[in-house]
Amino acid sequence: MKTGLSFSYVARNLYARKLTTILTAAGMALVVFVFATVLMMAEGLRHTLGGTGSDSNVIIIRQGSQTEVQSTITREQANIVESLPGLATSPQGLARVSREVLVLVNMPRKGSGGLANVVVRGTTANGLEMRPQAKIVTGRQFRPGSSEIIVGSAMARGEVGLRIGDSIAFGMRSWNVVGIFDAGSSGFDSEIWGDSEQMMQAFRRQAFSSLVVGLRDAASYDGFAEALGRQPQIKADVKRERRFYADQSEKLANFISILGKTITIIFSVGAIIGAMITMYASVANRTREIGTLRALGFRRGNIVTAFIQEAALLGFAAGVAGLLAASFMQMLEISTTNVQTFSEVVFSLILTPGIALQVLAFSMFMGVLGGVLPAVQASRLEIVDALRSA
Repeated sequence: MKTGLSFSYVARNLYARKLTTILTAAGMALVVFVFATVLMMAEGLRHTLGGTGSDSNVIIIRQGSQTEVQSTITREQANIVESLPGLATSPQGLARVSREVLVLVNMPRKGSGGLANVVVRGTTANGLEMRPQAKIVTGRQFRPGSSEIIVGSAMARGEVGLRIGDSIAFGMRSWNVVGIFDAGSSGFDSEIWGDSEQMMQAFRRQAFSSLVVGLRDAASYDGFAEALGRQPQIKADVKRERRFYADQSEKLANFISILGKTITIIFSVGAIIGAMITMYASVANRTREIGTLRALGFRRGNIVTAFIQEAALLGFAAGVAGLLAASFMQMLEISTTNVQTFSEVVFSLILTPGIALQVLAFSMFMGVLGGVLPAVQASRLEIVDALRSA
């Protein structure tokens, strides 16, 4: 009794039918490419917004507000927050709190001619110090009390295409771009920053959008949140800064993921049928060979296993090809509107080891699913009938 057919025999059968194998693998690779691209897109969005901010900072917004744009925090409330325990202090002994203003302004896209909703953030010296990942790469920092702004690197190289020396009109005032900063591919790269008090005046605002608070240490969070909750004058939500921005990406990332997976499932039906046709053709062309193997003592289970392995190898080859093609998508940068905040966000596609394993497993699953019925058919061939076939 034979124990089983070797892997080299399985691989050789695919190589012997090069044209059929290549065409089937190409069809499956296209499905894999779509699937991998969708996962990379969702991962890129999560990485960009999830990597924004710091765990040492917390954001305070008005209770019930979903974004900073919808929130208002009065000066009196901000003064109360600065007196709460657990806050980090500057070398001068002042609480490390940044009173920030956030507005959305329309700016023309230079490529498509449409408009982009760009986040303009009014921040403070504390706000800049609490975000050390944002570094000026060209030009200089804006001067407090002036109408100068700095723009994130994504706003400089993306469809908005702002440059140092540009003059932009918003909030009934002209603003001069004096610097470009890079925040490590985080969501801040899609923003424009200026002086908080100047933004308040320009937009006729009487209240801030949010407070960014630096904590003394990670363990201070619970005590600070509890103290904030005991203040009857403040109805606010508090979250760690990194968690806050990660939550901002959930809806868009989930939408991309669900839409992409739905399209992939539809395409995969065609790919599975293609693999099935290929394997049925393989069975038809190798009927006598199968009869010979059975006559040599190989069991029906050995035949089934060999064809399943062949289909899985076909799926693996398609998975590698599709993954390789999808890896080049990392060179692209996507500029779109975040449906949760209605603001412009620029991000790159990211391929992770987890996505690669998921995609390869999916591709092999398609191959195996397409090979099951042909494998069963091959195993049911009678030895005499198979040997008599032409």
